[in-house]
Amino acid sequence: MSEIDKRNKLNEEPFDYQVTKKGTILISYKGEQIKIVKDKEAERLLTKIKAEENNSAAVQLLLAKITGNFKRGNEKVGKNIRK
Repeated sequence: MSEIDKRNKLNEEPFDYQVTKKGTILISYKGEQIKIVKDKEAERLLTKIKAEENNSAAVQLLLAKITGNFKRGNEKVGKNIRK
């Protein structure tokens, strides 16, 4: 785990998830929803989370991997561009 999370960002537990009645998983990062996982992919993710429910670092890693590379550092740039 130390090779994957070198800066120890996952120890802060930035990811959270919520399972809806339909089985859809809503994934949020620092309180902001970033991804919706549905159908078979949601079932597979939920199975993996249940297997690692006692290890919060492993759950954080699973959520980080499923969201992919969503933060690139330029999210707010578009609002401040002069025309």
